[in-house]
Amino acid sequence: MTGRPHDPDDARAIPQSGSQGGSGDDTEVYTVDVRGRRRGRSSDATEGSGATRVMPTTGPASGRPARQRSSTPPPPVDGGRADEWDDQPRRRRRFPVGRLVLLLVVAWVAFMVFTPLHAWNSVTKVDTTPGGTRPTDSKGYNYLLVGSDSRAGLTKEQRKEYATGNAAGRRTDSIILVHVPANGGKPALVSLPRDSYVPIPGHGSNKINAAFAFGGPNLLVETVEQVTDLHIDGYVEIGFAGFASVVDSVDGVNICVPFTMNDKKAGINLKKGCQVLNGKNALGYVRARYSDPRGDIGRAERQRQFLAAIMKKALTPSTVLIPTRYWSFSHAAAKGLIVGEDTSMRDASRVLLAMRAVSKDEGLSLVVPLSSLNYQTNAGSSVKWDTARAKALFTLLRNDTPLEAPPEGTDGKPSGN
Repeated sequence: MTGRPHDPDDARAIPQSGSQGGSGDDTEVYTVDVRGRRRGRSSDATEGSGATRVMPTTGPASGRPARQRSSTPPPPVDGGRADEWDDQPRRRRRFPVGRLVLLLVVAWVAFMVFTPLHAWNSVTKVDTTPGGTRPTDSKGYNYLLVGSDSRAGLTKEQRKEYATGNAAGRRTDSIILVHVPANGGKPALVSLPRDSYVPIPGHGSNKINAAFAFGGPNLLVETVEQVTDLHIDGYVEIGFAGFASVVDSVDGVNICVPFTMNDKKAGINLKKGCQVLNGKNALGYVRARYSDPRGDIGRAERQRQFLAAIMKKALTPSTVLIPTRYWSFSHAAAKGLIVGEDTSMRDASRVLLAMRAVSKDEGLSLVVPLSSLNYQTNAGSSVKWDTARAKALFTLLRNDTPLEAPPEGTDGKPSGN
């Protein structure tokens, strides 16, 4: 085959390096369709008819020097697409947005579950099993929620800042009976004033917080079971240090202070009105006795008010949806907790949910019915229960009777008997 001039209007095959027969001329044979797009290479220069054209590429016949084959594909011919030079068209990869969103959701749910489980491992567990004959287990769930004045975990500076003093050991600052119904109805937080004058097994009659001082959680649980005839299913206690750190972990709690409170013994000077309290002021607010004209009863009411407020703040999106704040709250709460060895994480969750229900007006905040706030005893001025009404309330709780409204006499006002 002799070389011939290359006609730009007629050449549709793109030359590449190769060889044709034994002539020494490098030629390529291509099959070209009517639109000028290459469909494949033919090994035979005579194959096909007018659609096959043999073009010299290098050597004497072409009059051009030999050159190396380019690895870059030539541009499309006659408007063809570049990917048509491939045997198989290339597919554009799409970013897996749906898969990424799913992975993020799974990771977030795992974090939400893992955080409280991890925090629960730092909770202190103690033996709270009461002695003596225990009441029969009844319907619903009954828990004892205790706020102690333990200074454990507080530095010297914190004790001064919080005005807690340096007393050793721990005593009860608040005692709340938490009832969670099993078959509907509202959960209830029932305050048992710390100065309540009751019989303490093995110690005669005294203020109920003396039971804690005499025999710790075991004797306190036994005392409460004997005077209420309710089986206590779990025990949860929080001290001063844990209390303050829980408040600070959620950047304070909104509390409506009912009146101006200037109480040096509690370390507070608060004005009347709604405001955000930090850990120091919140602790003083629930501890204050001498700046409240109702004394221990007013304090018990403020304690229940605070518990509802802290749970309302803790379960808001601003806390739950921010990983750092959610982690801080869970671990601050767990670090300050002491629970009974037989108290499970599920039990603690029921207590927290009961507090949350109260914050949403879906639970009841009560005080055991009282007859006197200044009952004179050998233990000094004490609080005397209204025996008949108190027994009626405990019977309702023992039978798990739904409480849709506060029973009579549970507003903290003495009956006058």
